[in-house]
Amino acid sequence: MDTFALIVTVGVALFFTYTNGFHDSANAIATSVSTRALTPRAALAMAAVMNLAGAFLGSGVAKTVSEGLIETPHGDSGMAILFAGLVGAIAWNLVTWYYGLPSSSSHALFGGLVGAALAGSIAVHWWGVFGKIVVPMFLSPLVGLLVGYLVMCAIMWMFRRANPHRAKRGFRIAQTVSAAGMALGHGLQDAQKTMGVVVMALTIADVQQHNEIPIWVKFASAAMLSLGTYAGGWRIMRTLGRRIIELDPPQGFAAETTAASVMYSASFMFHAPISTTHVITSAIMGVGATKRVSAVRWGVAKNIILGWFITMPAAAFSAAVIYWAIKLVFG
Repeated sequence: MDTFALIVTVGVALFFTYTNGFHDSANAIATSVSTRALTPRAALAMAAVMNLAGAFLGSGVAKTVSEGLIETPHGDSGMAILFAGLVGAIAWNLVTWYYGLPSSSSHALFGGLVGAALAGSIAVHWWGVFGKIVVPMFLSPLVGLLVGYLVMCAIMWMFRRANPHRAKRGFRIAQTVSAAGMALGHGLQDAQKTMGVVVMALTIADVQQHNEIPIWVKFASAAMLSLGTYAGGWRIMRTLGRRIIELDPPQGFAAETTAASVMYSASFMFHAPISTTHVITSAIMGVGATKRVSAVRWGVAKNIILGWFITMPAAAFSAAVIYWAIKLVFG
């Protein structure tokens, strides 16, 4: 196996993690920044540190990515499949980041891997894709929407007699904790996805014969996610923090707490790689609907949901084209 191909593929995987960080950093901090609970730079620094910590909390999601979606490819063709899948995902991340659309980096990665596998005639574990990707893709936003609505209703009832100004100050402080929890969950979910891909690359290159995650892979993935997070995601932050609904501190706290809870449950209980973007967006919608349904700008929400549906096919198509181009050039 060409060592250079392995180094390039691992490097591209880590670069994907970096784009994931600046693409999805808004997920953890947009609500806290929009309610002025945290300054943008303080929020980004906190999110970067918590992403780093979250990456070391488990490995279930990484094993799902490395074992449950496609058959482990072999040889030069296998490394080309991984490379094409990653580049396809990165391309879609950059397009959606440029237009400020909070699509899912996770689903871009999954779509890229499936598209490249199909182009390279590698078996796709469709039942795993359906059970671990498609079902959570639809279920997690519904759970986020419902739980966000219920959590906000509970907060409104519990603090119905509280002084509004004092309550908002308290929730602004509490948002520091909920945003940290959200960032920790982001690291737990998204860093592991890259770890799974790197483990596949090491297996293809016969560097290791098992699916354990080396410590250097954990640290490198976590570090790149943190660096990308600190680079910021201002375009997407504006969409999540302002354009869906104008959030106040209690609403921001409810949305972040809901999203973090869903991510921890998916990671530890089901080892399911869900989209942090989907969960926080739907939680914001659910929280906003407690004010009045018309308070949510459903036109913006519709465009975001459309992005959810086209992400996997678009990334899959991009990855397939890239794989065919590699085979055409290098044979």
